[in-house]
Amino acid sequence: MVYRVIGIMSGSSLDGLDIAFVELDDSGGKWAYTIRQADCMPYTDEWLQKLQAAKQLNAFDYLALHAEYGRYIGNTVNNFIEAHGLHHQVQLIASHGHTVFHAPALKMTAQLGDGATIAAVTGINVVSDLRAIDVALGGQGAPIVPMGEKLLWNDTSYFLNIGGIANASFKKGDAFIAFDVCPANRVLNMLAQLAGKPFDEGGNLAKAGETDIELLVKLNRQEYYRQDPPKALANEFGTDVLYPLIQEAGLPVEDAIRTYTEHIAEQITGSFYDMDARDGKLLVTGGGAFNGFLIERLQSMLAALNIEVIVPEPNVVQYKEAIVMALLGLLRWREENTVMSSVTGATRDSIGGAVWMGLEA
Repeated sequence: MVYRVIGIMSGSSLDGLDIAFVELDDSGGKWAYTIRQADCMPYTDEWLQKLQAAKQLNAFDYLALHAEYGRYIGNTVNNFIEAHGLHHQVQLIASHGHTVFHAPALKMTAQLGDGATIAAVTGINVVSDLRAIDVALGGQGAPIVPMGEKLLWNDTSYFLNIGGIANASFKKGDAFIAFDVCPANRVLNMLAQLAGKPFDEGGNLAKAGETDIELLVKLNRQEYYRQDPPKALANEFGTDVLYPLIQEAGLPVEDAIRTYTEHIAEQITGSFYDMDARDGKLLVTGGGAFNGFLIERLQSMLAALNIEVIVPEPNVVQYKEAIVMALLGLLRWREENTVMSSVTGATRDSIGGAVWMGLEA
């Protein structure tokens, strides 16, 4: 059975809205995917400011922005469909939204982008709020991509997504263990902007710098890194905890970026030692996979574990999470599990997502 779904993802790095139109083929329980069209729609300065300030809004203004961002997503999808001639081809939209609040200890998570509004604007059925039920069941609500990894890349043992936050997945027999490793591009981008650049292209700024050992030790000593999984990070750990430590060190920008890049590589490598993971292929996706210097450091550090670092073709690197959102939305539509409790620590596996009907019955 072939399904045609649009998956939408807005990550914590705020680089834009990822939209992927994907054909998903279920043949006797074996899944395959084909990316038919994919785009990243960069945020305007106005939307960057709105998303960055969302956490400070009062309840009324937050809910107003929730609806406004839903209209923005819906209109962006309509433009995507028009640009690529996809009229009457899209059966379902799966929208992750943009995470503003994530507090699993309070059994609460909130992603901007009202699914009902998206359905109303596009006239297409929508699945949204993909994390909510897992958090309500006591889970971390993250990572949620391992179900997609299990079904779409079942010949790979290890996965790493380097976005605003780096998260890793480890296949252990039939089970998956996955968790957020450390803040990544969100902090690197903040540092690169001090040098007048939106991000550290290719890792060239880091490559030109020197590692500051004193700062590196402070970064590596954070309590979160000693916690056992399941565990997940809010964006504020990078922006409000780690970034101020870097500022206090008073380093040249290149040295600060080099040190933080080394921190990311060490934390990722440390997670493989903690999980006793060795001998296999590691599929690396997300914007950080384009950071050549970071990938070099990972290859060097993971060689001792006989881990082969693989960066797939660019569309998979950039749109893997949007592809997985498409699959999760479809699984929700089919009333099949979308989240594994072995990953998140919830009391049970769950079927996550709210369904909004864009068309009349």
